[in-house]
Amino acid sequence: MKNLAYLFAALVPFQALAQTENVMYTEGKIYVVVAVIAIIFLGLAGYLYRMDRKISALEDEK
Repeated sequence: MKNLAYLFAALVPFQALAQTENVMYTEGKIYVVVAVIAIIFLGLAGYLYRMDRKISALEDEK
Protein backbone atom coordinates (compact mmCIF):
# COMPACT_ATOMS: atom_id res chain seq x y z
CA MET A 1 0.00 0.00 0.00
CA LYS A 2 2.87 2.33 0.81
CA ASN A 3 4.42 1.69 -2.61
CA LEU A 4 1.12 2.52 -4.28
CA ALA A 5 1.04 5.84 -2.46
CA TYR A 6 4.59 6.61 -3.63
CA LEU A 7 3.64 5.72 -7.20
CA PHE A 8 0.60 7.97 -7.06
CA ALA A 9 2.66 10.81 -5.60
CA ALA A 10 5.23 10.38 -8.36
CA LEU A 11 2.62 10.46 -11.14
CA VAL A 12 0.69 13.52 -9.94
CA PRO A 13 3.23 16.03 -11.35
CA PHE A 14 2.93 14.41 -14.79
CA GLN A 15 -0.75 15.35 -14.90
CA ALA A 16 0.19 18.97 -14.22
CA LEU A 17 2.75 18.83 -17.03
CA ALA A 18 0.11 17.50 -19.41
CA GLN A 19 -1.96 20.61 -18.86
CA THR A 20 0.96 22.86 -19.75
CA GLU A 21 1.58 20.72 -22.81
CA ASN A 22 -1.95 21.48 -24.03
CA VAL A 23 -1.38 25.21 -23.54
CA MET A 24 1.92 25.05 -25.41
CA TYR A 25 0.34 23.03 -28.20
CA THR A 26 -2.50 25.48 -28.72
CA GLU A 27 -0.08 28.43 -28.77
CA GLY A 28 2.25 26.70 -31.23
CA LYS A 29 5.17 26.64 -28.81
CA ILE A 30 5.29 22.84 -28.79
CA TYR A 31 7.18 22.98 -32.09
CA VAL A 32 9.88 25.07 -30.44
CA VAL A 33 10.21 22.47 -27.68
CA VAL A 34 10.40 19.65 -30.22
CA ALA A 35 13.01 21.55 -32.24
CA VAL A 36 15.17 22.19 -29.17
CA ILE A 37 14.97 18.55 -28.11
CA ALA A 38 15.86 17.44 -31.65
CA ILE A 39 18.87 19.77 -31.74
CA ILE A 40 20.08 18.47 -28.37
CA PHE A 41 19.62 14.86 -29.50
CA LEU A 42 21.47 15.44 -32.77
CA GLY A 43 24.29 17.18 -30.92
CA LEU A 44 24.66 14.29 -28.48
CA ALA A 45 24.51 11.73 -31.29
CA GLY A 46 27.20 13.60 -33.23
CA TYR A 47 29.37 13.88 -30.14
CA LEU A 48 29.07 10.14 -29.41
CA TYR A 49 29.84 9.29 -33.04
CA ARG A 50 32.96 11.47 -32.98
CA MET A 51 34.11 10.00 -29.68
CA ASP A 52 33.61 6.48 -31.03
CA ARG A 53 35.77 7.26 -34.06
CA LYS A 54 38.50 8.78 -31.88
CA ILE A 55 38.49 5.83 -29.49
CA SER A 56 38.57 3.37 -32.40
CA ALA A 57 41.57 5.22 -33.86
CA LEU A 58 43.37 5.06 -30.51
CA GLU A 59 42.65 1.34 -30.22
CA ASP A 60 44.00 0.71 -33.72
CA GLU A 61 47.27 2.50 -32.88
CA LYS A 62 48.11 0.00 -30.13
